[in-house]
Amino acid sequence: MKGYEEEIENLMYRHYVNLSEKDKRHYAAIEAAKLGHGGITYIAELFGCDRQTIATGLEELKKMI
Repeated sequence: MKGYEEEIENLMYRHYVNLSEKDKRHYAAIEAAKLGHGGITYIAELFGCDRQTIATGLEELKKMI
């Protein structure tokens, strides 16, 4: 899995910290899904959140469809 460049990671993090808790879950989940295998771990480390938070966000988004 190829990650993002440092400048993009910084922008993503700055955006993430200003979101509500629900929006954080959903944003992290979408980014992880875009990356595919290893995406959850990568995004959890980038944002400093729990992997389960991202998994919960993915499940919430799937229920919206």
